[in-house]
Amino acid sequence: MKSLRIIMIGIVAMLSIMPVSAQQISYSVEKLWGDGVKHCAFSSLVRFNGRYYCSFREGESHIFDKNGKAEGKVRILASDDGVKWESVAFIGKEGVDLRDPKLSVMPDGRMLVNIGGSVYRNRELKECIPHVMYTSDGKTFTDPEPAVLDKKMTSKRDWIWRVTWHDGVGYAVSYNKAPEGDTSGNEVWLVKTIDGKKYDVITKFKIDCYPNESTVRFMPDGRMAVMVRREAGDYRGWWGVSKAPYTEWEWKKMGMALGGPDFIFLDDNRIVMSSRNTTVPGAAKTCVYMGKNNGFFEEVICLPSGGDNGYPGIITVGDELWISYYSGHEGGNPSIYLAKIPMSNFRK
Repeated sequence: MKSLRIIMIGIVAMLSIMPVSAQQISYSVEKLWGDGVKHCAFSSLVRFNGRYYCSFREGESHIFDKNGKAEGKVRILASDDGVKWESVAFIGKEGVDLRDPKLSVMPDGRMLVNIGGSVYRNRELKECIPHVMYTSDGKTFTDPEPAVLDKKMTSKRDWIWRVTWHDGVGYAVSYNKAPEGDTSGNEVWLVKTIDGKKYDVITKFKIDCYPNESTVRFMPDGRMAVMVRREAGDYRGWWGVSKAPYTEWEWKKMGMALGGPDFIFLDDNRIVMSSRNTTVPGAAKTCVYMGKNNGFFEEVICLPSGGDNGYPGIITVGDELWISYYSGHEGGNPSIYLAKIPMSNFRK
């Protein structure tokens, strides 16, 4: 394990091209897992049964191993204190590349792991099959099994990216992954689940330019907010807000491109978000932002990161914000890191 204390000057720049100011931020970053040999990426972070859990994909590379197979596995770490971590699960499925494992705590007390399942033949993507796993104790996990999707949206290239629970119901965005090079046919659907396995359509989002990775969260007043990545056109993410039953949406274009975004509400109008930022000088970095529910965000800090990086998970712990992410800035294949930032930096 490698740990470092960092004090740096963060340049705060409003992404909608607003005035720039500066602030000093003290925070810590610790490497949780990785040796530069295995490719560790696409993290998620949650608190469950009094412990902290971090999930990610582990493989030989971003997709393929040396034999041309894509069979990434899910690694899950656990910790009592956020300092000492242990591996509690390392799970794979023959012939399937398990990607983007996202953790959530269900109303019945179990932890759900929803996973993208990519099937390749001769290095060509043939199917995307969402998978799920469960655990009641954080130690023993069920085998990955395919989710059951509403026939209205099933395309055999489907991806349910992250589930958020609200009033006993799980909500997520499912996207149909278009064939390589096709940026016009991608579709995104708001879906719901009761058991974490079966997903029904609520509505179809009308978003262009290859929308995909999306995070759903809820405001204290019950309104739903969605942050959507777009990978074509101007690449700028979309920010949407809706009241129940979540079929009518107000959308605003964000001032930045997104990569594996996650966000949480601090209150009705204050949001902390983290994402890969491709607009910083030099190369893409994993950055942290503060914003409001009008879709405008300002950069608070860019975490130590470089190369293949991003895909954060966010939770609050006491007076700190914890952010898991992956990065290759120390050389070799990327590792998993945990940043701990005092909440005082977000009380504006």
